[in-house]
Amino acid sequence: MPMPNALSSVAVFCGSRFGNDPAHRAAAWMLGEGLGRAGLRLIYGGGKVGLMGVLADAALAAGGTVSGVIPHFLQSREVMHAGVTDLTVTDSMHDRKQRMFAEADAFLIMPGGLGTFDETFEIITWRQLRLHDKPILIVDVSGWARSLIETIDDAIEGGFADASARALFEHLPDVPSALARLSRLAGAEHGGDPALL
Repeated sequence: MPMPNALSSVAVFCGSRFGNDPAHRAAAWMLGEGLGRAGLRLIYGGGKVGLMGVLADAALAAGGTVSGVIPHFLQSREVMHAGVTDLTVTDSMHDRKQRMFAEADAFLIMPGGLGTFDETFEIITWRQLRLHDKPILIVDVSGWARSLIETIDDAIEGGFADASARALFEHLPDVPSALARLSRLAGAEHGGDPALL
């Protein structure tokens, strides 16, 4: 069941590698397929490799719209996905993140490495600075985000961040719960709660 248009685009940050756990690849496919079936446009890093590629392929296979955003110097390194609905090539990593931020209504964080961590902390920091109030969902597939959450908790415990920082994002255990949360968020914007995915 397509979601209301007020929540129409979701940016997903995830790895350009598959990772060692096959559950990560399966989760990326499930998320892409779920977004496509829900009528939500996927905005992602534009690559054809790793979890990024699986995510995009799944969304496309489900009839979804996929917008890739990739800096020019990564076009060959991340094997730019030529089959997406539309592709934007930016001058820099910063421009890439700015474009993804501007076009997204919500952000999902999936398993990934240093680039994913960079994107995650920047989008959380922008929310802390009140540059946006868009939902941020960290999807903890097979416990991959445990240490990331612990790092934030350590900063709070050490007095380097306020306890309110924990409210800047939501920590969800898996893809089905993330898709259900997106459905509820879409419903809340329209005064109701559509059927969960």
